[in-house]
Amino acid sequence: MRTLCGLILSLVPAFDAQAAEGGDEPRPLLAAHAHNDYLHKRPLLDALSHGFCSAEADIFLVEGRLLVAHERSSLDKARTLKTLYLDPLRQRTRKNSGRVHKGGPVFTLLIDIKDNAEKTYTALHALLAGYTEMLCEVREGRYHRRAVRVVISGNRPRELMKKQKVRFAGVDGRLGDLESKEPAHLFPMISDRWSRVFKWRGKGVIPAAEAAKLREIVTRAHAAGRVVRFWATPEDPAVWKTLLEAGVDLVNTDDLPGLRKFLLEQKGS
Repeated sequence: MRTLCGLILSLVPAFDAQAAEGGDEPRPLLAAHAHNDYLHKRPLLDALSHGFCSAEADIFLVEGRLLVAHERSSLDKARTLKTLYLDPLRQRTRKNSGRVHKGGPVFTLLIDIKDNAEKTYTALHALLAGYTEMLCEVREGRYHRRAVRVVISGNRPRELMKKQKVRFAGVDGRLGDLESKEPAHLFPMISDRWSRVFKWRGKGVIPAAEAAKLREIVTRAHAAGRVVRFWATPEDPAVWKTLLEAGVDLVNTDDLPGLRKFLLEQKGS
């Protein structure tokens, strides 16, 4: 049987090393997730220019506006979720016939709420309602797939989101949610901190017991229709390779060119 790793890598075409602005766009790298994306020189755009299909933005609610930053001390009123992410994504989908990457898959925007879950999410929901043409949504229990899938991480108002009849985002679950009976459109993703679960850091071969645990996590998540991601994984090709071989869907990185290079080399092996 073909592994998920093989499926992912077979869909990763050759990269032409062109920037997203002014040249041919790179083909999508399905497993590539830009962690703390907003810290790059060009938030979102740098990830897109490397073919990434998933990016992460941390937000705070400040005077009615959703500002992007990892900590309150670095807030800048000009750096909003709207201007850095939602507007550029809408421009891309209009340009690319309803896709973020031309002919590409659904793009994941992971939004990490850093302050009050309910208040910030309520403001976020109202903002997302202005982008319905590009957002995956759940309406009266039915899932509608579009160009961008929003997943809420960090402080997650799970019960509030569960009660919504119209919802433009899902919840980023944790390992404790592997047994959840909630539908995949409510919990589309299972994430956790790597070091909370595994001791291996990429030196030598992953211990057999940890390899088995990783495969079990992936198998259980996939059986429920959920994708798998770990954050704070070592920035090490040995770890990336192990993740993909186990079927982990999103490889978390701050090293955009490094992961891009690795994925393309794997395709040719």
